[in-house]
Amino acid sequence: MLYQLYETQRALLSPFAEFASASAKLYNNPLSPLAMTPLSQRVSAGLDLMHRLAKDYEKPEFNIHSVNVDGVDVAVQELVPVTKPFCRLLRFKRYTDDLTVLSKMKDQPTVLVVAPLSGHHSTLLRDTVKQLLKDHKVFITDWTDARMVPAEVGPFHLNDYVAYVQEFIRFIGPDVHVISVCQPTVPVLAAISLMASNGETTPRSMTMMGGPIDARRSPTAVNNLAMNKSYSWFEHNVIYRVPTNFPGAGREVYPGFLQHTGFVAMNPDRHLSSHYDYFLDLIRGDGDSAEAHRQFYDEYNAVLDMPAEYYLDTIKTVFQDFALVNGTWEVNGQLVRPQDIKGTALLTVEGELDDISGAGQTRAAHELCSGISREHQKHYDAEGAGHYGIFAGRRWRENVYPVVRDFILKYNKHRVGQSSQSAANSAPVKATARAAAVKSRSSATSTAAPTRASRSKKA
Repeated sequence: MLYQLYETQRALLSPFAEFASASAKLYNNPLSPLAMTPLSQRVSAGLDLMHRLAKDYEKPEFNIHSVNVDGVDVAVQELVPVTKPFCRLLRFKRYTDDLTVLSKMKDQPTVLVVAPLSGHHSTLLRDTVKQLLKDHKVFITDWTDARMVPAEVGPFHLNDYVAYVQEFIRFIGPDVHVISVCQPTVPVLAAISLMASNGETTPRSMTMMGGPIDARRSPTAVNNLAMNKSYSWFEHNVIYRVPTNFPGAGREVYPGFLQHTGFVAMNPDRHLSSHYDYFLDLIRGDGDSAEAHRQFYDEYNAVLDMPAEYYLDTIKTVFQDFALVNGTWEVNGQLVRPQDIKGTALLTVEGELDDISGAGQTRAAHELCSGISREHQKHYDAEGAGHYGIFAGRRWRENVYPVVRDFILKYNKHRVGQSSQSAANSAPVKATARAAAVKSRSSATSTAAPTRASRSKKA
């Protein structure tokens, strides 16, 4: 019932939000007579703020159309190589006519960024992707808002999340480097562990950033809520059915608006201060500061619904049973054994001021992955960085990213357990295999109808 009431309120506020937006422009446009009235700037600022507080926030776009590689602007196209009911695998493909840069890009590492399914859209990692594109071929998981998935598709559990990650790794290939940010550190570690247990070739490296591998360490407010409330409390207090005006009508979800309320409740004073500063910036005519506020809250206020089964599984498995660290987690009847991972290097990253995943929670992965020799494990503490600072903003770009980039590059040259000499010896074999593949593709395309030649080369 709560979800239906929220949707009714949203529908009622929508015309008022649009009216406030139009009125704000009337009091701010230099061609409008109302802009000449006393206090017009204050009235316009107040109406603009009212519009932003009442409007509905849609899923943002990545809007990454180019990136600078070695001083050359390279075009970027967003592709969707794999589509699943609850997730799309996106690829940011780079194009250039500069042969030197093209050659360099072809040899750069391939990275799979596993974005969190924890309330916000994957575009929250826009800064992460944009920085990675300078030195990597980048894929990212783009999770679907559960209210847009028809109920007849069926449920989505934490085990399904693990299976999705495995499928994406197999699709990209074993030479991929996996980066998981926050929530997905747990299912990503499970996915790679199961692959190792089954004798599959695992990714060259895995980077885990600010995730609850062991939520018992330095518990935060988020951890305490999940640990101190019973499983049945979550079932009866945060799970609702999607209303009839969405494709997923009838599906049980943890609604995005409840998650957003929780996000704001963690730091209400900070958000109130930010909105007041935005009001003052509009009055002063500080367009840059006002635009920065809009960009942040366009992303922050855009939330998605999570499938109820997945959310409840996560609460029980990660925050109540601590099944991963206790060695009791089974995925489809198979025990998750991180100690079976041997051919994948491990990097963990934590923020000094992280108030979502406390100190030591991500670092716990090193103890679990005892099959990886210590020389192939690395931990990095980002000084002065909060939760978002480890994957977005100045500290990510200047401090964290160079560590991640260098770690990936180190293990892109040779796999864990493979010496530099053996890697060099395997190079001619790989080159021959690539040449055969190119020849095969050429013969296949020679019988097809001619197509318009591309004006740029790609990587």
